[in-house]
Amino acid sequence: MDVELGIQNVARPVNFTTDNSAEEVSKAISDAVSKGEPIDLVDDKDRHIMVPAGALGYAIVGSETKHAVGFGAL
Repeated sequence: MDVELGIQNVARPVNFTTDNSAEEVSKAISDAVSKGEPIDLVDDKDRHIMVPAGALGYAIVGSETKHAVGFGAL
């Protein structure tokens, strides 16, 4: 699952991949924002990505489908 978090007053978004489902990521972000707590997500390398809920500008939660890589006949 690809996730992009836009932080207010920061030029570059935070991009990472996680093993969690789209529903889990969306719920974690939604719960943290509603409670005013830091957003705490874990990427696929077991690193914690923490963002203050008040600083979140946007969140894009990508698809769970794996994209083919390489060259082939179309």
